[in-house]
Amino acid sequence: MPPVTQDRTLAATGLICGYAMLIGFTDNYVRVIAQEHGLWQFHFTRTLMAMALLGLAVPLLGMRLRPVNALAVVARSLIHGLAMVIYFGALAFLPVAIVAAGLFTAPIFVLLISRFAYGHAIGPVRILAVAVGFVGVILVLGPEAMSGASAAAILPVLAGALYALGNVATREWCPKESAETLVAGFFGMLGLFGAIGMVALTILPLVSPSGPDGFLMRGYVAPTMPFLWWTFVQAAGSLLGVGMMIRAYQITDAGRASVMEYVILPASAFWSWVLWGEMLMPMAMVGMVLIAAAGSMIALRAKAGEPVAPQA
Repeated sequence: MPPVTQDRTLAATGLICGYAMLIGFTDNYVRVIAQEHGLWQFHFTRTLMAMALLGLAVPLLGMRLRPVNALAVVARSLIHGLAMVIYFGALAFLPVAIVAAGLFTAPIFVLLISRFAYGHAIGPVRILAVAVGFVGVILVLGPEAMSGASAAAILPVLAGALYALGNVATREWCPKESAETLVAGFFGMLGLFGAIGMVALTILPLVSPSGPDGFLMRGYVAPTMPFLWWTFVQAAGSLLGVGMMIRAYQITDAGRASVMEYVILPASAFWSWVLWGEMLMPMAMVGMVLIAAAGSMIALRAKAGEPVAPQA
């Protein structure tokens, strides 16, 4: 897949929507995986499966895995991997709503990093889109997202900042890398973190609660068929979905792409309704409309010919 550096915001919008629908579907089955197995084993096993699938696809599709700038790929993978570890780690002692709200501060950090680190212009439309989208996120998550916050709530915000930095790095540090190279780096880093977590919990085992509450504290557990099947579904879906997301960040400005990522919340809510019959409250539906409006503002502004900031 040849690298592309010109700005194609509408194409990136389609890629991110596809990514959101895939990830929204696969992530709904994490609750099944979490019944008996742990996060670290899940990350390690998913990486093995994803790498096996990628290994089959590379020769068949003529993909390129060799990095152009290995240091940049490792640095980006480390940043995104740390963001995900902090995010899931915070779930151990903070409400899901607070953690998710913290992670979705990422578009704000993307704009700040793009402006102050790389000198990119950020117009009023994108600033407004970030604000509208974030209000929509809070409405989808519910009032509890802003209640009960403490000093520990800085962790998911840190995850959001790291996630934002990794997204900026996709275009700024790795513009010539193929999407499959960055996907391999991302999964490889999560697999490494998973292996470290399993080894640590083997040496210093914790007494974990049964069911999903023990997801973060479990070490190695003999894999069951449901675990292997749904982890494989996760690996295949995530491989394609993350590849689409990375490609989107390569072909448009990170500030635009990050706002479009808000669509993953309504996509997850849609699959929760289809798969589990979980309905959204009216306030959450208003939030989804605001999220869609934020993405539309970015896409329509790009179609109208908004100038693209020069690349550093």
